[in-house]
Amino acid sequence: MDIREYCRPKSIEEAYELLCSEGAAIIGGGAFLNLGDRQLSKAVDIGDLDLSFIKEDESRVEIGAASTLRDIELNDITRQAFEGVLSKTAASIMGVQLRNVATLGGTIYGKYGFSDMITTLLALNAQVELYKAGAMSLESYLNREHEKDIILKVSIEKEVTKVFYEGVRKTGTDFSMLNAAAAMVDGEFRLCIGSRPGRAKLAKGAMNFLNGIDSAKGSAGIAAILASEELTFGTDARASDTYRKELCKTLVRHCVTEVLE
Repeated sequence: MDIREYCRPKSIEEAYELLCSEGAAIIGGGAFLNLGDRQLSKAVDIGDLDLSFIKEDESRVEIGAASTLRDIELNDITRQAFEGVLSKTAASIMGVQLRNVATLGGTIYGKYGFSDMITTLLALNAQVELYKAGAMSLESYLNREHEKDIILKVSIEKEVTKVFYEGVRKTGTDFSMLNAAAAMVDGEFRLCIGSRPGRAKLAKGAMNFLNGIDSAKGSAGIAAILASEELTFGTDARASDTYRKELCKTLVRHCVTEVLE
């Protein structure tokens, strides 16, 4: 990593202006900056922009982009809201040292395929607020073309009645071979699978099936097959595409069963 100029702006407006410079990038926790050989004309540190917060009101939970995974793991709000799934997901991610520096905004902005947190947030139908583009669903953000912007916060409506997350990894400090999350949001079933090793994605065919049935009997197994067939899986150092496809059936069956019980 080659950084020509380090900047620590005092306002969102100043940060965005600096970010628009050619070769500039945001620095949050800096956990994954060295994943590639990069040269930055400006490293824009957003540590002074008051984006580290976790709060709630009657209708939603809001998490600032600079909140670390460790913050999410330990905060009383995220440990209680949505059956504690945000805290549980964060706690499953690698080691404490990483969780102390990796931020929620950095995880989302990077659109990392290995992200456990993106999988859970998609299942919860989370919304992302950006400085320039405004508010949009996390799904829309992940699918849009990259544009320079600053993530301000993530919000989740308190419409979730049941949710479950599960990931499988070789060791406690490794990335997931596959992860999955299921949730009942405003009466609709949502199902997401990540670390395929591609970016987390909603299994919409399986979701449509689950939202159209009258009885839960046998539905978890059918949804598991549908999800494994509609999504694509790849091979990397952690697992083969064939293994991931079979693992998908197991994780989806478990997650769906937990939500439907």
